[in-house]
Amino acid sequence: MMNSFKKAVENRRTYYGINDKSPISDNEIKEIIDFAVLNVPSSFNSQSTRVVLLLKDNHKKLWDIVKNTLKAIVPAEAFGATEAKIDGAFAAGYGTILYYEDESVVEGLQKAFPTYSDNFPIWSQHTSAMHQFAIWTMLEDAGLGASLQHYNPIIDEEVAKEFNINPKWKLIAQMPFGTPTVQPSSKEFQPLEERVIVFK
Repeated sequence: MMNSFKKAVENRRTYYGINDKSPISDNEIKEIIDFAVLNVPSSFNSQSTRVVLLLKDNHKKLWDIVKNTLKAIVPAEAFGATEAKIDGAFAAGYGTILYYEDESVVEGLQKAFPTYSDNFPIWSQHTSAMHQFAIWTMLEDAGLGASLQHYNPIIDEEVAKEFNINPKWKLIAQMPFGTPTVQPSSKEFQPLEERVIVFK
């Protein structure tokens, strides 16, 4: 079990070449998300993470929102490259997972435990990150490639309107996924001795 977990973590990579196919069913994708939401830890057992799965036309709608939002602010001469990246690396996928944090939960903890008030928004981000990593790794293990994007906060309002998102949910990240079509480039690693310290 340990070896299979380590191998799954090692294999998880960022994929910018994906298509609109999936080797597993929509139900199996949701089961991965459900498993993570049930089992990934959270500070004070807050369970503040919220996840939205967009498939088919809803997936496409999200990336249309991203493109329309960027078109209004990116210089015209640069927008072609931006649009090509979105269409080729994100919109081309099978679906997108939106990661939210429920601010009402965070605010409730701040009121209940004022000593830690400043930390709860930070810990909320930690909680989201653990969900992102767990789901990303399980998608990879199932044969899907994904990447993590952050077009928030500029898309937040339109996305909330289109998908009727609770106004207390704060968008943290977007994860487009699909079957890989291009392998990721080789990964460079910084020396471990500069990153890990052990005291015996």
